[in-house]
Amino acid sequence: MPRESEQRAAETAEAVARRSYGKLVAILAARTRDVAGAEDALSEAFASALVDWPVNGAPQCPEAWLVAVARRKMVDAARRRQVGDAAADHLQLLAEELEAMAWETPQIPDERLALMFACAHPAIEAGIRAPLILQTILGFDAEAIGSAFLVSPAAMGQRLARAKNKIRGAGIPFRVPERAEMRERLEAVLEAIYAAYTEGWSDPAGADVRLRNLAEEAIWLGRLVVKLLPDEAEALGLLALMLYSQARRGARRDASGEFVPLADQDTALWDEGLIDEAEALLFRASALEKFDRYQLEAAIQSAHVVRRRGGGADWAAIERLYDGLCAITGSPVAAINRAVAVAETRGAAEGLAALPALGDHPRLADYQPYWAARAELLSRLGDIAAAQEAYDQAIGLEADPAVRRFLQKRRAEGSRVH
Repeated sequence: MPRESEQRAAETAEAVARRSYGKLVAILAARTRDVAGAEDALSEAFASALVDWPVNGAPQCPEAWLVAVARRKMVDAARRRQVGDAAADHLQLLAEELEAMAWETPQIPDERLALMFACAHPAIEAGIRAPLILQTILGFDAEAIGSAFLVSPAAMGQRLARAKNKIRGAGIPFRVPERAEMRERLEAVLEAIYAAYTEGWSDPAGADVRLRNLAEEAIWLGRLVVKLLPDEAEALGLLALMLYSQARRGARRDASGEFVPLADQDTALWDEGLIDEAEALLFRASALEKFDRYQLEAAIQSAHVVRRRGGGADWAAIERLYDGLCAITGSPVAAINRAVAVAETRGAAEGLAALPALGDHPRLADYQPYWAARAELLSRLGDIAAAQEAYDQAIGLEADPAVRRFLQKRRAEGSRVH
């Protein structure tokens, strides 16, 4: 029985951490603005739960229990750090602030959106805003976040610590900004959500513990932003984009776990409910007459999913949409995808010519989709030797074993990828 109770306590704590981590950090830091202190206190509260709950049972409202314990931990930590009369004043203020939040109710106020916008404040270094949101809201460590943003864990950890100190030192308020301040901050919030989704999307089998459920968590965050900011076209577009992609998640691998490219996916395996929801969101966004990258990317997904009604993807529309996306972002990644669309509408030769030049974008030399697209187009043109060289580059850069096997098969076949 002791082991069973310990397991139940651990499962309850894990469930609370998954659904409420950011919510609890946000409420603990809302008044003190000490994000790092709130995280440390919450970590200690979870540790206390693993000792207390197996003995006394999980409380009726685990979140409220954790907040109460974490508040005490924050006061204790402040007491250890401070000495003298100034310390007494500080501790009294901290105690009053925490007591003001200690309303005896199982309801925990939802300050997550306010925390996200605090992390996206202009006083925070622009490049660390999205990573900071990922850590404070989803609880991911510096290693996982560094991987997503191509930064070493040590460097990411230092930058995150400086950002948290900035929030506390500069007294950055926890609030959703006014409309005039919204644009700059919303961009970082949505970037963080999309970064979380793309990392989770890269692990469709859920094999990486660090990434497991990350796509679902990102969608949850997207829904939260849309719920609280229902007239922001950019937020609507991002949620639609994620839902379109998520609708196809179950079709990305066959029964044996092998990679299935979009053009070969069984549309019967696509989630019709998610697609319909995405279409409705995209329609709402378009009615606001404000176009952005997320809406365009969602519209591209919509042009692909017309396959579910029979026929093929609307490649002419996809090319036009990529024209717009390239104009807005100047992204070489968008240019690669546009080249693929051009190959479908105007032939492989024009598609190959439309690929961005490595000389203009040196980082593409390490980008697998560039080499895979180049290999495919060269193969269509019958330049098998050059195609195989490009496939070799793509295979060497691909980390996913299933995708790597797919590329190896395409190289061996030397024929068109469907």
